[in-house]
Amino acid sequence: MIEVETQLARVLAETEQLPVERVPLAAAHGRVIAETVTARYSLPPWTNSAMDGYAVRALDVAAASPESPVTLAVVADLPAGASANPSLGPGQAARIMTGAPVPSDADAIVPVEASDGGVRRVRITSPAAPGAHIRVAGEDRTPGDPLVAAGARAGAEVLSALASAGYGTIEVARRPRVAVIATGSELVAPGEPLERGQIPDSNSLLISSLAAEHGAELIDVLRVSDETTHLEAALHELARRCDVIVLTGGVSMGAYDPVKELLSPGGQVRFEKVAMQPGKPQGFGRLAAPWVGDGEVGPLVFGLPGNPVSAWVSFLVFVRPCLRALQGASVVEDPTLSAVAEVGWRTPPGRRQYLPARIRTTDAGVSVSPAAARGSGSHLVGSLADANGYAIVGASVERVEAGDVVQVVRLMSDVDARL
Repeated sequence: MIEVETQLARVLAETEQLPVERVPLAAAHGRVIAETVTARYSLPPWTNSAMDGYAVRALDVAAASPESPVTLAVVADLPAGASANPSLGPGQAARIMTGAPVPSDADAIVPVEASDGGVRRVRITSPAAPGAHIRVAGEDRTPGDPLVAAGARAGAEVLSALASAGYGTIEVARRPRVAVIATGSELVAPGEPLERGQIPDSNSLLISSLAAEHGAELIDVLRVSDETTHLEAALHELARRCDVIVLTGGVSMGAYDPVKELLSPGGQVRFEKVAMQPGKPQGFGRLAAPWVGDGEVGPLVFGLPGNPVSAWVSFLVFVRPCLRALQGASVVEDPTLSAVAEVGWRTPPGRRQYLPARIRTTDAGVSVSPAAARGSGSHLVGSLADANGYAIVGASVERVEAGDVVQVVRLMSDVDARL
């Protein structure tokens, strides 16, 4: 058997970033940014009011109090978006709304709550120190300041910052074109009645959904029987259309394993036993002739185990980093964090365990327990509905006991983890 790191290194060594394209910000959500971006505008672009109230000269209201209010003449009215820059002399103020540019002669904002709300004349009942409630132009970013690094994911917050700093488009990596093929004569479409020996095809939905969640453009999602001719036809049809083909099933030592039978000859796809549980049988490589023309670069191919939990773990450990690397992500592997085991569970001898887990954040810290009541099992697909991450247990650990500290990867948000 080979180590997980060895298999992942092979995958990443074969993975090259895809070409980039420029898209509108509205189309960039979830994509990986392919350029280092600096601010075009100051943030904020204008010195503006942080409150609804009155723009004043601080000296004019220094002695204001409820017992001895200061009365000022209101000489301008400035809603948000106003371009006026009215002059303010001694004893004068401008009524101003949140976000409106502050007049050059003003150096403080008095909140409306500290006034009588006057329109022509206003009584101020509280002093305002110079700079009070003023947002200074460029206090967040100035033109040329770093904004977003290449390799960052364009989430909602990043897109907001880009728009605010003057961008309408951005360069992103092209989405990886991915096809998913679930193999197995026993598979039937979800929702169809089952005859003896049949099972619902959950793998094609599982893997295609995971691929889409990680930036893939789905070219096709297929289900084929264990007849090698069916798989051969599918691969011929997809080989020139995809960057990645992910297959599930047919990669172990069984008598009816079409993926291994079809792709082993010629060494285009190597099949290995990886020291992990679940997910020991793994296939990976790149298609060449006869699937594509001589000299053409064929798609990357992953052969994942057919048991659903094995396929889930294998995708997260090997396919997900590949998809991220194809998109030029600066981080391709998820960070781990330490968690305390709430209960004990068994571990496989001599193999690293990847256990679907329920990870919780409490006042006492992070805790973890198996998602399945029966613990680890590559067929316990129902337990995936309760998993918001997985625990990683080293091959030398014979058993996890309650109270032990283990490494975990959380896949959902901290809010979800508290449920």
